[in-house]
Amino acid sequence: SGCSRAPSFNILGSFFPSWLLCIVVGIVLASICYWIFLRMKLEKEIQPGIVVYPCLALFFCFALWLIFFS
Repeated sequence: SGCSRAPSFNILGSFFPSWLLCIVVGIVLASICYWIFLRMKLEKEIQPGIVVYPCLALFFCFALWLIFFS
């Protein structure tokens, strides 16, 4: 697999690596979770937020990578 082509997407003529797309989608999903937690008034129960939300974004990023590219 070392000699295979790198997974990338052609977006408007530019090739972007698939991990970059997974990171962006992971951040968007973590932002949606933040919004849901605010609406359900669970934000103050999630402590410390500075650790929880980046971990949530990384979880979504890695899960998407495993689902679609592994």
